[in-house]
Amino acid sequence: MTIPESHVPSITALIDQRHEALEVKHPRPYMGISSIGHVCDRWLWFQFRWAVIESFPGRMLRLFARGQREEALMVAELRGIGIVIHNTEDDQAEVSLGGWVKGHLDGIIDSGVPEAPKTPHVWENKTHNKKSFDELERLGVKEAKPMHWAQMQCYMLGKGLSRALYTAVCKDDDRIYTERVRFDSEASRALVRRGQSIALEDHIPAPISLKPEWYQCKCCPGWDLCHGTRCTHEVNCRTCAHFTAHEDETCTCAFYSNSVIPPEAQYVGCANHVLHPDLVPWSIDRSLTTSTMAVYQIGAKKYANGCGGFQSADLIALYREQKQ
Repeated sequence: MTIPESHVPSITALIDQRHEALEVKHPRPYMGISSIGHVCDRWLWFQFRWAVIESFPGRMLRLFARGQREEALMVAELRGIGIVIHNTEDDQAEVSLGGWVKGHLDGIIDSGVPEAPKTPHVWENKTHNKKSFDELERLGVKEAKPMHWAQMQCYMLGKGLSRALYTAVCKDDDRIYTERVRFDSEASRALVRRGQSIALEDHIPAPISLKPEWYQCKCCPGWDLCHGTRCTHEVNCRTCAHFTAHEDETCTCAFYSNSVIPPEAQYVGCANHVLHPDLVPWSIDRSLTTSTMAVYQIGAKKYANGCGGFQSADLIALYREQKQ
């Protein structure tokens, strides 16, 4: 007889499974400064509305963890050459720019940067593969990594500093790149206004491109919702038509007389959830739709969604089944 192959997972698979089991599933409740420079308004809205919640395989989670370890190593390197730095690693400082725009910076440098020993700096550290690192060396951070540049601009605005130090490590050969970045007041404030405006928007913004094959769209986690099935997979308060975000960082529910929704409850939603019309591909029958229930045309039939109708998760499952 042929000896059967073992079905016991390999060590690599077990390690990846462990990281996947430990992954925090809840998306952040604010408009993250680390994403604020993203080229597409629609993707930022998807993120804030939890319409697309990314789930990463174990290998990617290990890669993220490696970046965090590199951060700790770079802190040691900077301190080793006399740079005074704090609010790093597990003690990162929160930067809140009013309303929904927030983030956590990698560190704050009090002194010791060779080009400006007495000047405080925001510190931002990243890891890159060889291709990305070579581009960074050739073009500089603003052109090669505009999201990183935007991130530092917002951190400088929040901390009232005029300089940032960007450090980067090449994962392939351990090269180090450093660049001092100047504060751009106009650009930083425009970024904050953009983030706040998107968070408060009730309807889906225009995409960066209407072409599914557009290079900036092809690798986007929101491609299917934007160009494919055009149907969210997520049922939570923020994908609900009753949800509204306000400038004071509160969220209210129209179904429950505009009462404030506790932050933790937003992840779960309720039985009266109505899928936001901009997050599904179906036409809506306005003549039958009420303040508590939407009526969607799915295929040849009409389905009531919300109080007294079909649950949102059931409609999503039905649509997926029809598309198969």
